[in-house]
Amino acid sequence: MTFTLDQTTVQSNNPPTPPDTLSGQVRADDADGLDSVWVSVDSVEAGEDAGFHRTYITTFRFLIGAGKSAASEIPVRIRARDIAGFEAARDTYVVVVP
Repeated sequence: MTFTLDQTTVQSNNPPTPPDTLSGQVRADDADGLDSVWVSVDSVEAGEDAGFHRTYITTFRFLIGAGKSAASEIPVRIRARDIAGFEAARDTYVVVVP
């Protein structure tokens, strides 16, 4: 499983400034076939049915919540599960900038 983040820093502005977004791409490969792929940013999680494909590629976009302090780390977690129930996960983070 591989993933790409479009940026490694985000802003966490207070309204009325529009929220920043974090976007990227996930690619998962499994010889048996993939059941699902999940992405979580901070406490928000979204998943997609991978349709039992051996390779699944998807893009994601999450809004960044307001009010986070500069230099805070926002956790990002990518998970993929194959049809046998085996799950792989990758963790990283993005940093809040002023």
